[in-house]
Amino acid sequence: MNDFRNGFSRPVPATADMAVDSGLRAFMLGVYNKLALGLVVAGALAYVTGNVPEVQALLFQQAADGRIGLTMLGMVVQFSPLVMLFGSMFFMKNPTAGGVNLLYWGVVATIGAGMGVLFLIYTGTSIATTFFVTAAAFGGLSLFGYTTKKDMSGMGTFLIMGVIGLVIAMVVNMFLQSGVMALVISGLGVLIFSGLIAYDTQRLKMTYYQLGGNEAAMGVATGFGALSLFINFVNLFQFLLMFMGGSRN
Repeated sequence: MNDFRNGFSRPVPATADMAVDSGLRAFMLGVYNKLALGLVVAGALAYVTGNVPEVQALLFQQAADGRIGLTMLGMVVQFSPLVMLFGSMFFMKNPTAGGVNLLYWGVVATIGAGMGVLFLIYTGTSIATTFFVTAAAFGGLSLFGYTTKKDMSGMGTFLIMGVIGLVIAMVVNMFLQSGVMALVISGLGVLIFSGLIAYDTQRLKMTYYQLGGNEAAMGVATGFGALSLFINFVNLFQFLLMFMGGSRN
């Protein structure tokens, strides 16, 4: 599975016809099906934690001035995806399909539950509208990554550095509370995660050929591929929601 994480470490066979390869289509369909199911599960959990009062009270609390905060359990849920993702870097040196599936559904469940807070901040209509806009954008960007002849492997380092810079900027703005900076961060977030969707789609396509039909390795690649695209989708959705979301207040 190191090949998937490290990019195009082996050359793609010159005889590979990427446009008509049925094996490639089946592999990518498996990734997209897993992604779609993950989005449904995450959306359902977000709706429950954001709209069922008894569940909502376990994760979120509202201060007298209207600000939304997290309970202790809410903090555990919010930070669990990061713990699992960073932990997998150390404890999944030789991952199996079962282990990656467990990681995927753990991340999906905790991200979904944590996103219930969006229903306390934005109107349901604006959340639904932004989701469909995100889905349309994701489809177009992923299609571009799948069909383009341009080698996008060189973008990987640039995009990862962009994500790191984005995180640093968001931490800084937690103290500055600058509306202009928040707007800039949101715009950069949309651009960076749009690029990652196209990049990861092409990387998945290359990975299929690099694995040479190894079923066990493709099972792992399917899980990691769905996880990467899921995280990209969720981040693109959240950054777009900052532009398109209608406040409840």
